[in-house]
Amino acid sequence: MPRVEMTQHLYRFFPHLKGQVIIVPAGSVAEVLLAINDLAPGFTDYVLDERGALRRHVNISINNNMLIDKVKLTDRIPEDGTVYIFQSLSGG
Repeated sequence: MPRVEMTQHLYRFFPHLKGQVIIVPAGSVAEVLLAINDLAPGFTDYVLDERGALRRHVNISINNNMLIDKVKLTDRIPEDGTVYIFQSLSGG
């Protein structure tokens, strides 16, 4: 089953996930995010916009490859995959 990792910043908003090994069923990115939301209610509200697309400040990689479908989140996560969720850096 796929493993999920995320940046430390996200643990500020979802502290009960910190230190856990997050394992979810394989499927699409959308399904994986819903599984995380079951563990941490409100997670999808933080990473997805009101249409269900990935927010501009959030990035996801699957086995070190950037997510392709940021709107419908249909990219598939393999059984032995690692999903990494992180925020974009911006500013000046």
